[in-house]
Amino acid sequence: MRVKEKVWTYRDYLELNDDKRYEVINGRLYEMPAPILEHQKILMMIGVKFYHFVNRGSLGLILPSPVDVILSDFIVVQPDLVFISKENKDIVKDRIYGSPDLVVEIVSPTSYYRDRYEKFRIYEKAGIKEYWIVYPGEKAMEVWVLKEGKYELYSIAGGKGKVRNKVLKGLEVDLKEIFGA
Repeated sequence: MRVKEKVWTYRDYLELNDDKRYEVINGRLYEMPAPILEHQKILMMIGVKFYHFVNRGSLGLILPSPVDVILSDFIVVQPDLVFISKENKDIVKDRIYGSPDLVVEIVSPTSYYRDRYEKFRIYEKAGIKEYWIVYPGEKAMEVWVLKEGKYELYSIAGGKGKVRNKVLKGLEVDLKEIFGA
C-alpha cells in the first residue's frame, strides 16, 4: 500500500518554523538551497539594470528574492526577480498576493526542470505577462511574453547578444554586461 504524500498549502508553509527557503508548487514543498555566488552576481547585475530603468520612469517596483509570491493556496513561489507595475501595486502587501507583471528565474542544475517547465506553466496559467529564463552555464537568456493566454518566445540571446523586454518597453539587456566578456 502506498502512503499518500502530504498536500502542502500556503497556511502549512507559513507554519514552518525554520530559517530555510521553500516554495510550494502544486501542493508539493520544495526546499531551496542558498544560491551559489555566480547566481547572485547575475541576479545583482540584472536587478541593477531593471531597478535603474524602472525607477527612472517611476514604473513600479522591482524586488529580488527571497520574496513570497502567493498565486494560490497551493502555489507559493520565490522568483529571483519580480517586477510589479504601478497599476498592479495592490497585490503588494507583506508579501505579493497575485501575479506580478514580470518574473525572472536564474536556472541552476538543480532547478532546471522546475524553472523551465513547472514554473513556466504556472506563470503562464497565472497570467504573468513576461517570464525571463536565465541560463548561466550557456550565458543565454529567453524572454517569454503572454499572448492570448500562452507564452510565446519574444527575445532570445546567447553569448554577446541582447534581449529585449516587452513589458518594460525600451529596456534591453546586453548579455556581456551580465555574464562578462
